[in-house]
Amino acid sequence: MARVLVSMPEDFLGKIDKVALSEGRTRSELIREALRGYIRKNSVNAINERATREAQELEKVLS
Repeated sequence: MARVLVSMPEDFLGKIDKVALSEGRTRSELIREALRGYIRKNSVNAINERATREAQELEKVLS
């Protein structure tokens, strides 16, 4: 697995550590899961935007 160096404010890192501890996960696991969710959300948003554009184009053609 590759390593990535990320800079963030100490207080934010403290919040991440509290959540990780409360969920019984490592900091890395928590951050990986957060990034998976971010990527998944952006993928869904991109699909929805494309579908909306296609529907609007089809509506123009059918009008």
